[in-house]
Amino acid sequence: MKKIFTLMLAAVMALAAFAGCTNNNDSKSDSEYVKEKGTLIVGITEFKPMDYRDENGNWIGFDADMASAFAESLGVKAEFVVIEWGSKIMELNGKNIDCVWNGMTLNDEVLNGMETSNAYCKNAQVVVVPKDKADAYQSIEEMADLKFAVESGSAGEKELKALGYEYVGLTAQADALTEVKAGTSDACVIDLLMAGAMIGEGTSYEDLTYTLSLNSEEYGVGFRKGSDLAQMLNQFFVDSYNNGSLLAKAKEYGVQESLIEQK
Repeated sequence: MKKIFTLMLAAVMALAAFAGCTNNNDSKSDSEYVKEKGTLIVGITEFKPMDYRDENGNWIGFDADMASAFAESLGVKAEFVVIEWGSKIMELNGKNIDCVWNGMTLNDEVLNGMETSNAYCKNAQVVVVPKDKADAYQSIEEMADLKFAVESGSAGEKELKALGYEYVGLTAQADALTEVKAGTSDACVIDLLMAGAMIGEGTSYEDLTYTLSLNSEEYGVGFRKGSDLAQMLNQFFVDSYNNGSLLAKAKEYGVQESLIEQK
């Protein structure tokens, strides 16, 4: 009987020790978790000029470069992972990524589901159509019969839903541009910053143009709810703004007019 009691006591103590270890792991801050593993995993989609690959396959862009600089300030390396945009909160909570840094609109879904940074860029959702048809689509009413392409889970999809317009949801904004170029969709809705970088003269989409802005919005970076990394990034933004590196990087990618003062 004494032997059985001793075995039971040992089992209870082992379980308590395991629970203690689990609680210690759970009590780690996000910054401690990231520093311990040595990487900041950044969830993105291909979105020029914010996140896109150079000729060597490396991720560059205004957001990608700033994410790498922030990771360096933490003493870790940035690792970029392409995600399904509609699953971004799930990816964060499952710790498949540590942040979403991809020209992300600060809407109710994001603000309720993530710990977010302060806004750092202004943006709008714009309608892109073929240049030779642009004159016919200068108002919301004139676009009612068009078939749209849009990134699933994006701010653009939200605007089209509100209008009740027909659309097909795609993996990335770049795919929406391809749909319009190919003629499989009449129009698409994408971010103004992307439109400015990817359509018109000298681009792969020189026969496309944008007409209407459907809204105005601001970009922020998202972390897991309660993460201390959001406040650390806010301070990093302030420091980068004050020392001029944030503006210099914005000018490098042509987004300086959209930059929001950090204070």
